[in-house]
Amino acid sequence: MELYIPISHLNDFIFCPLSIYYHWLYGGLSTRLYQELPQVEGKQAHEAIEEKRYSTRKNILQGVEVYSTVYNLCGKIDTFDVDEGLLTERKKHIEKIYDGYVFQLYGQYYGLCEMGYRVNSLRFYSMDDNKIYPVKLPDEDTDMRESFKNTIMNIMSLDLENYLQTNKAKCGRCIYEPLCDRSNV
Repeated sequence: MELYIPISHLNDFIFCPLSIYYHWLYGGLSTRLYQELPQVEGKQAHEAIEEKRYSTRKNILQGVEVYSTVYNLCGKIDTFDVDEGLLTERKKHIEKIYDGYVFQLYGQYYGLCEMGYRVNSLRFYSMDDNKIYPVKLPDEDTDMRESFKNTIMNIMSLDLENYLQTNKAKCGRCIYEPLCDRSNV
């Protein structure tokens, strides 16, 4: 059986591959032990999607699991308007659109496409300030599409045992930094 890469790991991997390891290591423990306010608020913001109470419209898919056999990815979408072909990823607060965010949206996009849906547009929605951020489709942004593919290849070939984070700012913002034996802080 082939293992799929969780779509959420695309952003986590770019931030720091060690964060994925620590997430799995501490995954069985209470999140109160290591999550900070932004993570708690982000989880609360997605409750309406998880409980499928965001919308009662039949053409809005919410919290549906998607799989891409082409890219070996699995995960859940936030919302997809089937009639419009509009895929939306909701975030509690967006200050900047990181590549990892876009890659998560691409993973959802490819999963929906492989399931037979027609996806015409992608966007992020920032709940705190009610802002919408359109994202180009992968075929409209070949540099980002290639970076997406390279990130997946890097995930599959990572040598975690010898990985060292060189970015002090990332370590300084990591919720797992106090637990990490390779912190750069």
